[in-house]
Amino acid sequence: MHVAHLSLADFRSYARVEVPLDPGVTAFVGPNGQGKTNLVEAVGYLATLGSHRVAVDAPLVRLGADRAIVRGSVVREDRPTLIELEINPGKANRARINRSSNVRPRDVLGLLRTVLFAPEDLALVKGDPGERRRFLDELLTARTPRLAGVRQDYERVLKQRNALLRTAALARRAGGGRADLSTLDVWDGHLARTGAELTAFRVQLVAALQPLVEKAYEQLAPGGGPTALEYRSSVEGPVPASREEAYEALAAGLAAARKQEVERGVTLVGPHRDDLLLGLGPLPAKGYASHGESWSYALALRLASYELLRADGGEPVLVLDDVFAELDGRRRERLAELVAPGEQVLVTAAVAEDVPQALAGARFAVADGEVRRIAQG
Repeated sequence: MHVAHLSLADFRSYARVEVPLDPGVTAFVGPNGQGKTNLVEAVGYLATLGSHRVAVDAPLVRLGADRAIVRGSVVREDRPTLIELEINPGKANRARINRSSNVRPRDVLGLLRTVLFAPEDLALVKGDPGERRRFLDELLTARTPRLAGVRQDYERVLKQRNALLRTAALARRAGGGRADLSTLDVWDGHLARTGAELTAFRVQLVAALQPLVEKAYEQLAPGGGPTALEYRSSVEGPVPASREEAYEALAAGLAAARKQEVERGVTLVGPHRDDLLLGLGPLPAKGYASHGESWSYALALRLASYELLRADGGEPVLVLDDVFAELDGRRRERLAELVAPGEQVLVTAAVAEDVPQALAGARFAVADGEVRRIAQG
């Protein structure tokens, strides 16, 4: 799988740009702030409908423009597919596949799969649980696109349930008596059902990642492990092994937490409160791993994701966004050697010297709003 052509209109800093791409390694080189990351961010948006840099779409639209267009020709098994996304902040985004407009944006999920390495990845180890939940859910959606709908359903139910709990809490504090909670049981059922499906898939994913993360960490930092991944549920008791077990655990957890939830006005139980615990040797990685160990762990999580997606069929596009400048020489060379065989590898770097020799390939100079291919040799 590779992106053969990327076309942007009013995306980030680009009024318009056309970038032909080949399989193999392509490096975008230029000073910081010139738009290198914008290019690979657009590739990631085609794959995930989201950005690794911002949580909302508005910053993706060029200042003064009403909308942005991201268009990519994706080749898989010699068959090209044209993906077009129209980003409309404050309105519904639009999508087209092979010029057909009778599709929803989430219908493009799975047509292009990417694995991104970026400086922000350090938050997977050092950051809050939300970073690790996002990592799991984005990988789940890449493997099983229909789970995008499950995630949206869960967020919708959670929002409605929180609104009801917040109203009840405000009524209690105002001394106005009890609020009407007659519909809370209904929302509990919806939350347990959608949450159970999401939880079960996450637990299965963590089990699949465990050996791959351990292998990748050993490749990056020989003798530095072992690593251990553990899914930590917000519900007390053993981690559920199936959707049915997850449903029963969530339903019981919601019942047990109801009094506290009504008092606080927020849902305290569910996959939105879960975490992925990362162990390194006998200790948790967060708070104990050194800076270099944390980087190796974050990279191992991405490499494991890549191997998992490869095993599913269809090699994903690898994106390394200014990551080599963050690494010491040993980790830089090991990572480059591990990703170099990828079908398509997109790299950004401020200076050419930041791109390891193992990733020699096509080069583009990015400066002053232009993307220009540099003749090699």
